[in-house]
Amino acid sequence: MFDIPCLDNIVCASKYFSVEEIEKIHFLGITNFGENRVSSLLEKKELLSHLNLTWHFIGHLQKNKVKLIINEIDYLHSLDSLELAKQIQKYRISPLFCFIQVNLTEEVSKSGISSNKLASFLEEIKKYDKIKVLGLMTIGKNNDLELTKNVFSKLNDLKNEFQLETLSIGMSQDYHLALPFNPKYIRIGSLFKGVI
Repeated sequence: MFDIPCLDNIVCASKYFSVEEIEKIHFLGITNFGENRVSSLLEKKELLSHLNLTWHFIGHLQKNKVKLIINEIDYLHSLDSLELAKQIQKYRISPLFCFIQVNLTEEVSKSGISSNKLASFLEEIKKYDKIKVLGLMTIGKNNDLELTKNVFSKLNDLKNEFQLETLSIGMSQDYHLALPFNPKYIRIGSLFKGVI
């Protein structure tokens, strides 16, 4: 389907797809699905409850929406503030796998903490037993593959520096640049349009 070693590494960014299309993608062997809007995830999860799917929240999670969704997901790819961490700690029932979002392109339009604040953030987050940090997530620079490659490399360096487990990097337009860093998850959306 794609030149990705394992289908388990693919999170389908399912905001692009209807419930019927998600069923088709699931039958291709994909079990991980990610949404960036709370209402969409809740609706699709309910309508697809007959399938054994793993749900990821891959967008910016507003603090006032945490209570609605935090016990409905298996992974959060966008932990980006202590305020959000406090809300997760307050409402989450069991520990949640999280990726800390780091803004390495320094674009104001993108969420994420800056790399120079990562050390203190990781230290603070140890206080919250409902958060299990798996690793780091970032988003590359749109239409700039060279910068995106450098960003992925830098994130991998940070992962190693802080002895974290893995990464969530790569999307439809740049996932091939993520593969050398063996990420746990690659978030693929529009590329599925060609295979269903």
